[in-house]
Amino acid sequence: MTQPNTNARLLADVGGTNARFAWQDHAHAPLTHVRVLPGADYPTLQAAMRAYIDGVGQGEPAEAAIAIANPITGDAVRMTNHHWAFSQNAVRAEFGLRRLRLLNDFTALALALPDLTPEQLRQVGGQTAVADAPKALLGAGTGLGVSGLLPNGQGGWVPVQGEGGHVTLPAETVRERVLMDGLTARYGHPSSERLLSGQGLLDAFEILCAADGAAVSGIDSPAAVTEAALQARHPQAVEALALFCAVLGSLAGNLALTLGARGGVYVGGGIAPRLGAALDASAFRARFEAKGRFRAFMQDIPVWVITADPSPALLGAARALD
Repeated sequence: MTQPNTNARLLADVGGTNARFAWQDHAHAPLTHVRVLPGADYPTLQAAMRAYIDGVGQGEPAEAAIAIANPITGDAVRMTNHHWAFSQNAVRAEFGLRRLRLLNDFTALALALPDLTPEQLRQVGGQTAVADAPKALLGAGTGLGVSGLLPNGQGGWVPVQGEGGHVTLPAETVRERVLMDGLTARYGHPSSERLLSGQGLLDAFEILCAADGAAVSGIDSPAAVTEAALQARHPQAVEALALFCAVLGSLAGNLALTLGARGGVYVGGGIAPRLGAALDASAFRARFEAKGRFRAFMQDIPVWVITADPSPALLGAARALD
């Protein structure tokens, strides 16, 4: 085993598909040695951590912060959208860590919002953010993450730690109710994550095909649905992506109202940043603003798609150790 580095930090952003790692020589140092490891290649989180540490050859970290797509409610952690499960105390002991901080991945991403630069954001409607007002955050990928930042009254921020991705799907139209019924039949509770995720996009396509008596035409993955939609090669794929964007807009608007997010709404995750102009041309912004008597209130709130790569959640994990 390599020698311990008394100031070094291991940072991780663990999602349902990939685990992203970075190294920080000491507090406030730049993040280096960013690596992406597919979760399916490793039986445990600890195995992925060991592979990363050995691969970068910087010694043993003294501290670690792990942002993970899961609620953190105690020592035992069992991922919602992946098979990894572990004890925080066991991880701390195995790696000889002086300090280990576990936090939800979107809580970590929320902590990074104040550090994002204009080059890492793409605005989708709205005006100018109100300084020191709450900020909202959501994003669809393997699952649906939801968080935000609230001003603490002393010039700093407090992150929202919740599981808003599992609120009930906000279906408004006839076709959205078709999706809700189909998702209910498949999963019981039609949570927003059941649609606003990679698997949800595929499920939506399959449910619409079944409702219309249409063939799926070999489209069997979220990426294939997206590609078929963007190339207009399959009408149900086009509709599935359109409904995905519309419902994402409704949920973003709900979150903005709930938090009073006049500081802006940020959209992260793996899906929306890849849609580019297709998101702008969709019903996303119209549905975001469609809040009846509060339409004017919503029209002022800016929405930004986070385009930064690698994930700013790694920076947020570092902030959790500061």
